[in-house]
Amino acid sequence: MPLSPRDGTDTQRLLERLDRFSHLAEARTLRDRARAFLRVRPGDTVVDVGCGGGRATAELAAAGMRAVGVDSDPAMIDAARAAHPGTAFRHGDAYRLPLPDGSVRGYRAEKVYHSLDDPARALAEARRVLAPGGRIVLLGQDWDAYMVDSDDPDTTRRIIAAYADTMPDPRAPRRQRALLAEAGFTGIGAEGRIAVFTDAEVLDMLTGFAETAERSGAIDGERLRSWTGEQRTRSEEGRLFVAVPFLMVGAERP
Repeated sequence: MPLSPRDGTDTQRLLERLDRFSHLAEARTLRDRARAFLRVRPGDTVVDVGCGGGRATAELAAAGMRAVGVDSDPAMIDAARAAHPGTAFRHGDAYRLPLPDGSVRGYRAEKVYHSLDDPARALAEARRVLAPGGRIVLLGQDWDAYMVDSDDPDTTRRIIAAYADTMPDPRAPRRQRALLAEAGFTGIGAEGRIAVFTDAEVLDMLTGFAETAERSGAIDGERLRSWTGEQRTRSEEGRLFVAVPFLMVGAERP
C-alpha cells in the first residue's frame, strides 16, 4: 500500500507497510521502471537514498550493480541487513551521504523527498556524490492528489488535504523537474503512473488519514466515523477504490 511519512511512525509498523507495498505488482513495476530510468550497467555504483527495508537496493545488487542503501533510521539499516545479507547498507541521510565525491553512477530516492525540508540541499549532495554523466532518479507520490471514491467528496478532500499538510513537502514530485534544473542537472525527463488499489489492504491507510484529519480539526468525530464506516462498507462490497499518482523524474549530472 502507499506509505505514510516516517515522522511519528513506529519503525516496525512502517517496515511492515514497506514490505507489503514492495510485493505488489504496482510497486515492482515502479522499481523496474526506476532502474531503467537510471540507465546504469553491471559494475556501476548506485546509491539508494532512504532505502528503508532494502528491497530496491538488493534488487540493484542482484542485477550486477554495486548498490549501497542509505537510511537515516538505524533500525531500518538493521532490518535491511538482516533481510538482505551481502548487500551494502550504511547509516546516513539525504543531506550527508557516507560516500566520496563523484563515487556513484546512479542515485535513486523513492518516497523520500516529500519528507525533506530543504530539497535543494539534498540535490546539492546528490551532485557531490554523482560522477559526471551519472544519473539521478526521484520517485514518489503526490500526497495532495490521492483519489478516493466516496459518497462524501467534501470530507474526502478535507481528509486528503489535512494529511498532506502534515508533511514538509507533500507535493514534492510536482516541483522536482524545476528543482533539478535549478540544481544544474541536464537532460531532465519526467513520467507518471497511477497505482490503483481496490482491496482491504488500504483500509488501514485510509483510517490513518481520517484520524489525522480529526486530530488537526479538519473534520469532527462524526465525520470521521461516517467516512471510515463508508470505506469499510465499500471494501466489504467490493467497491473500494483508491488511486495514487506516482511521478518519476530523472536527469544527468553534467
